[in-house]
Amino acid sequence: MSEINDLQDRLDSSEARNTLNNWVAIAVALISVFMAVCKVKDDNIVQAMLQAKSDQVDTWNEYQAKKLKQHLAELGLNQVAALESLAPGKVSASLAAQQKQYSDNITRYKVEEAKLADKANGLGKQYDDLNYRDDQFDLSDATLAVSLAMLAITSLTGKRKLLYLALTFAGFGVVMGVAGLFGLALHPTALVKALS
Repeated sequence: MSEINDLQDRLDSSEARNTLNNWVAIAVALISVFMAVCKVKDDNIVQAMLQAKSDQVDTWNEYQAKKLKQHLAELGLNQVAALESLAPGKVSASLAAQQKQYSDNITRYKVEEAKLADKANGLGKQYDDLNYRDDQFDLSDATLAVSLAMLAITSLTGKRKLLYLALTFAGFGVVMGVAGLFGLALHPTALVKALS
């Protein structure tokens, strides 16, 4: 009778272990698929971040070039004014035309600089917005990877409590991944700063 009970206990234990391993396998498959989808979206966001940063740097360079041209036009205007002060009232028509051209250029450069500064600041905001979503995917990826490791240990040890802890990590990872996929305003800033 004792041997039958031992055999029955082993069968029950084996069946429970198989059930647990089946749940682990399903969880691993679902988490892996979700991670793959998030990875594709995250890679696209990183590419967009790189493009936005590159465009922002180019725009600031163009802004600096306009500033330099404005400064040179201001120097030219000062030189024309200095020549005029040497011989008041005797400024030639060509110097007067040069003075007008410098003034017009300065006005044009100021307008162009303002537009370029706005564009560069807009690109900076775009980068920050994309980085916000990238952080969400990074947190999702990290917690889902921890969850997968815990699921592997669960399969080896057969501990249900570890399964529940792994699924808790997976739940947080899925929430962060969904927030990243749909652009939701969910961002644990303190955690991101601690990990940065």
